[in-house]
Amino acid sequence: MLPVLTAEQVRRVDELTLEREPVRSIDLMERAALAFTKAFLEDLGSAPRPVLVICGPGNNGGDGLAIARHLAARKWPVRVLCPYDPVGSSPDNALNLKRLREVVVDILSGPDRTLPAFRNDELVIDALFGTGLNRPLTGHYLHLVRELNARKGAVVAVDLPSGAFADGGPEDHSGIVQARRTYCFQVPKPFMLLPESSGHCGQWRVIDIGLDRDAVASSGSRHFLVEAHDTEACLPDRPGSAHKGMFGHALLMAGGTGHLGAAIMAAAAAVRSGAGLVTVAVPRGTAMALHTAVPEAMVRELGDGGQLGGDPPSGRWSAVGIGPGIGQHMETGLLLENVLRTRSAPLVLDADALNLLASAPGLLEVLPGGSVLTPHPGEADRLFGPSVDTRARIEKSSAFAQRHGVVVVLKGANTAICLPDGRILHNATGNVGLAKGGSGDVLTGLITGLMAQGLHPSDAAVVGVWTHGLAGDIAAEVVGADGMTAMDVVRALPQALRRQRRYLDGHYQGSGP
Repeated sequence: MLPVLTAEQVRRVDELTLEREPVRSIDLMERAALAFTKAFLEDLGSAPRPVLVICGPGNNGGDGLAIARHLAARKWPVRVLCPYDPVGSSPDNALNLKRLREVVVDILSGPDRTLPAFRNDELVIDALFGTGLNRPLTGHYLHLVRELNARKGAVVAVDLPSGAFADGGPEDHSGIVQARRTYCFQVPKPFMLLPESSGHCGQWRVIDIGLDRDAVASSGSRHFLVEAHDTEACLPDRPGSAHKGMFGHALLMAGGTGHLGAAIMAAAAAVRSGAGLVTVAVPRGTAMALHTAVPEAMVRELGDGGQLGGDPPSGRWSAVGIGPGIGQHMETGLLLENVLRTRSAPLVLDADALNLLASAPGLLEVLPGGSVLTPHPGEADRLFGPSVDTRARIEKSSAFAQRHGVVVVLKGANTAICLPDGRILHNATGNVGLAKGGSGDVLTGLITGLMAQGLHPSDAAVVGVWTHGLAGDIAAEVVGADGMTAMDVVRALPQALRRQRRYLDGHYQGSGP
């Protein structure tokens, strides 16, 4: 996993790298520029095309000046815009500007410089400001950023889009560059993972610039970005001599009047998870729909009047998931309380199970440790109290996870998985096509099926969220993010799991976020 570092933590890692190697700051800047150029050419191709590099007066601008020099050395037609007084630039910035002047590059400099007219097919590399920015842009720089965004050109950001605060913000997004692609140095920053701001980064990729690994590891961050190998190593073994009893028996309690599809989607995902057996408890009179839609699952009927109720079904369950589409009727609430008090298997709670918990705080006293809760932002606010933004919501979710010894999966872009030990793991897979009804039901079924196979609740949450997002990416490749549905995600789950198995065999070729 990659630590997610704040601006102050990044500054300290930079300092320790300079002390321990030792290396000069100008050489570290050169290293970053070379790493950026390599990744840039890998992703955009080596065929030269016009580039406009916009540089600021600080070290992020210095990175941009060095990048311009490396691209020019590869015969790319490069122009550089330096809209600042060089007298006030950082020492490394000034040295890189001097080096750049020795190359045949068109440099447009001066504090009154505005954005020049774009040339045909010209890319823009944004190197105005980086992680050190701690106040909103104003004046000339603000105008420049707004003009750049208005032109809607193809912008590639160096480390962070200019105008962004590494730790999240500012509130006025009109002063933040809208990038199509961002190459982040060494570690991700919080800005890149918060739904309110991450869209400004476009597609992003973390590139290694050789910062001291011990300094990064000892930074003290509680936040981490999950990587592919973190999830694949947790997948359960599937020996050739195995039988279905070795892969667990998952029970799902789901569905109600008008929401039987939630049970179907959760059940279909649990079946696709690799669980040996799946049983679904649904309201009386609705079993045929499950038998027809998911013939691999067994069905139990509970309650009357189209709602779940009565006693939990008896059986030797390996994991139990409850909540999708069950409603909040009194009988259903009593069933949930009974499940919490008598549970003999790990639990996954979603949707109306969470709303019932929020409406009856006394149930928290019997919430079993090791349970996995999967709220979306609205459910999280009802359960943990209202939050002004995602950062606050994540902190409340983490506090709840630590207090009750549970795992909280706060769903959304870059879903945050809050563990009982205080760590917060951010997911890197998925796309906007998952912002559809039913996606959460699929995730519940998938996590329940993984837990049934013996995965620890924390591991099941991490693997489930990653695989769910990867299946969403595969579905988007096939049918497009606009029209894909939750069942498209279910159908893509086997391919997502297969890709991870291939990684374990040494054949996986993932591209990262």
